[in-house]
Amino acid sequence: MDYGFTIAAYVVAAVLFILSLGGLSGQESAKRAVWYGIVGMAIAIIATLIGPGQGLWLLSLVLIAGGGAIGYQLATRVQMTQMPELVAIMHSLVGLAAVFVGFNAHIELGRVAAAFIGEGLQFPRPEEVTAEAVAFAKTFSGFAAIVAKKTAVEVGILRVELVLGVWIGAVTFTGSVIAYGKLAGKVDSAAKKLPGGHMLNAGAVALSVIFAAMYLGGSGGWTLVLLTLLALFIGYHLIMGIGGADMPVVVSMLNSYSGWAAAAIGFSLGNDLLIVVGALVGSSGAILSYIMCKAMNRSFISVILGGFGGAAGPAAEVEGEQVAIDADGVAQALNEADSVIIVPGYGMAVAQAQQAVSELTNKLRGQGKEVRFAIHPVAGRLPGHMNVLLAEAKVPYDIVLEMDEINEDFPDTDVVIVIGSNDIVNPAAQDDPNSPIAGMPVLEVWKAKNVFVSKRGQGTGYSGIENPLFFKENTRMFYGDAKDSMSTLLGKIG
Repeated sequence: MDYGFTIAAYVVAAVLFILSLGGLSGQESAKRAVWYGIVGMAIAIIATLIGPGQGLWLLSLVLIAGGGAIGYQLATRVQMTQMPELVAIMHSLVGLAAVFVGFNAHIELGRVAAAFIGEGLQFPRPEEVTAEAVAFAKTFSGFAAIVAKKTAVEVGILRVELVLGVWIGAVTFTGSVIAYGKLAGKVDSAAKKLPGGHMLNAGAVALSVIFAAMYLGGSGGWTLVLLTLLALFIGYHLIMGIGGADMPVVVSMLNSYSGWAAAAIGFSLGNDLLIVVGALVGSSGAILSYIMCKAMNRSFISVILGGFGGAAGPAAEVEGEQVAIDADGVAQALNEADSVIIVPGYGMAVAQAQQAVSELTNKLRGQGKEVRFAIHPVAGRLPGHMNVLLAEAKVPYDIVLEMDEINEDFPDTDVVIVIGSNDIVNPAAQDDPNSPIAGMPVLEVWKAKNVFVSKRGQGTGYSGIENPLFFKENTRMFYGDAKDSMSTLLGKIG
């Protein structure tokens, strides 16, 4: 197949991927954006299979069919509440692929170099590409042929790309596995570091640089193996040192890492589209991480280094008691209210209460009440988690507002219902400089006339941070499963 056709197909695919990323920024365009991505990926795969260097058709088709079957099973079985950990584990596969491709490139480099030496040839400099070297390169197939056609300078650059791809991929792999474990509850969500903390990470990075330099200097494959082991440790230790409350940022950052790992794979394979797509994912993930860090008042650099800082002293003691209320009390307040704001959190996702919440919203709006949703940028465990759940339950897009759009409206709101949220409505972020979330912008729900918190029990939840909101005079705790609680309210409204 003509190489020009492949390039043209790659350009079309790249444009579709860009349109997909752009469309995913809005709820109304997200569904169309997903189809852009699907079509773009289909074009990319077909163009690669029938383009220059094609081969091993049977194996390729078997692998595509197997991957498609696994993906279909995951998509149909995984609950929306499990989507964050699914994304994390997918990132790990991208990182692992980068490591495998890098080692394969190393093996092919050695194979080609040995063959050149055996023939009495050497990789030429750019200005000394001989016809003999080009002719000899044609005796190879696949990736080895690509390597053999390169000059000495190009081979040196390929080694740099190889090292970066392996290192980033290894960090992404173990980091994503740990993130998956924390999100799925299989690994303790508390921040934990080995003795030495950040110094261990710094030492591992320094050793990685040394082994990378040794590998590029021709010391052999053992240096690449040690570099990989160090990167695997860095990924593990970085994410272990981050607490569960910061997992949304971690997932976003790992998304960026996986993009750069994919770009490195593209360089190693000489695939322009993979380079472009990896750069798109890497840059968009980094931008999203920056936005989320700003929303949490975190340092972007400290996120990358696996440390979010900490409180300067003990957190303030919370005084008072949590006052419970039953469904009748909440229903009475809703019936008397003119304006209602609902704040969804991960508890809504766990209870799968979004449909009941949607029905409650429709019933309240049917009575002429103003009902809106307030979404914090890091609500849930994945960027946009709450937006997806509400869209799934067919909540109108125009009543789902971001924090900056709705925060000033709480003082004029009759009732706020908080469903399974903690940190994003915690006044300690503003009042307690020693709080782990000090300075984090939050939804100021306590300024409303009445606040009802739907919560399973009195514990601090996943983040482990006490919330003074639960003890305020205008707050009542509506204990129980969120889905059951919202369903009970439905029968008492009106």
